[in-house]
Amino acid sequence: MGEFYNSVYLKEDLCMGCINCIKRCPTQAIRVRNGKAKITKEFCIDCGECIRICPHHAKEATYDSPDIMNQFQYVVALTAPSFYGQFNNLDDINIVLTALKKMGFDDVYEVAKEAEIVSELTRRYLAENEEKWPVISTACPTVVRLIQIRFPNLIDHLLPISAPVDLAAVNARKKAMKETGLPSDKIGVIFISPCPAKVTAVKSPIGIKNSEIDGVLAMKEVYTILLPHMKNSIDQVEDLSRSGRIGIGWGGSGGEAGALLTDNYLAADGIENVIRVLDDLEDQKFEQLEFIELNACSGGCVGGVLTVENPYVAKVRLKRLRKSLPVACNHLDKEKVTDANWTVDVKFEPVFNIGTNIRDSINKMTRVEELCERFPGLDCGSCGAPTCKSLAEDIVRGVAKEGDCIHILRDYIHKLSDELSRLDNKN
Repeated sequence: MGEFYNSVYLKEDLCMGCINCIKRCPTQAIRVRNGKAKITKEFCIDCGECIRICPHHAKEATYDSPDIMNQFQYVVALTAPSFYGQFNNLDDINIVLTALKKMGFDDVYEVAKEAEIVSELTRRYLAENEEKWPVISTACPTVVRLIQIRFPNLIDHLLPISAPVDLAAVNARKKAMKETGLPSDKIGVIFISPCPAKVTAVKSPIGIKNSEIDGVLAMKEVYTILLPHMKNSIDQVEDLSRSGRIGIGWGGSGGEAGALLTDNYLAADGIENVIRVLDDLEDQKFEQLEFIELNACSGGCVGGVLTVENPYVAKVRLKRLRKSLPVACNHLDKEKVTDANWTVDVKFEPVFNIGTNIRDSINKMTRVEELCERFPGLDCGSCGAPTCKSLAEDIVRGVAKEGDCIHILRDYIHKLSDELSRLDNKN
């Protein structure tokens, strides 16, 4: 198995050892041991649900400080479509883009611009690869990671085209090098991200060997810095936006699929719904569909844990912004096509296997079933694991013991107490 990078981490001093996170985690990647949560990094898909649910703010995402801009001679901001939905009463995307330049960026490059190119590439791929239907979107890194570790039979259905943010990074760097004459290492390409999964995708790229993104800022941090600049930029707005309805639509769920000019698609958002769709897809319930768009966050990228606005309010704002825009401002050309396809295969990562081979796995699964029969089946979480089965698996893996179950421990204490009472009565 490969090395795993996780952008979600635990602030141990804030953790109170409650079980909110272990119950919410979709891949059961969190345990509570010795009064503190612990994230198993190979299970984690960086969906950010633990950040969203933790009442003590003990979970956080790794991202860069705005100071990273000072490390480069020329800095380009990559703006995600979901970013525009964070601002109230915004009627012109150029206000946001101009404010970013006032903030200190030398140039801005819209991810929505490349989203329109990816939409065209996807339409072409669907027409040429009917045997791959239904094709699954790869724009959400959390979904791809989830398929890698839990749904290996669906890997062949993944769309082998780079995410818009990766294409945007490549073309933003080319543009900056051409306009400035600077070498690549003097140019910083900085993405303003709505979620921790995008941070992980930069450190551990999907489908490509290396990412052209040099740093990732959180939308929630940039938002507070940007507001004063937006107020001061209204009278000096530059014409910087180069994206249309299709590109901006990618910011919310259904936007990517809606750009394919077909009704033969399914779009789902929210990690529980995504898992439900993938389960059904593995059972071959969606054979007649061409395309499946899946977003781990409710509402799509506007629902990421690094955003500031209610995702459904943000979606409404994006709809309003799109009304005055052309359908698309960007179309395919030969140069852009060469950078678009995946160059690295996405492979199954059997992180949940509990044995080293088939015989070992069967023996250990038998032991898991025996333990589950002993446990009460309440899935109370008091043991620090989300379910009785996950505790049994932990025991078989050697990272937990039967006494971690308070019901088993209580029965043991009662038996011990009864035995001591009988010994006292004999004496």
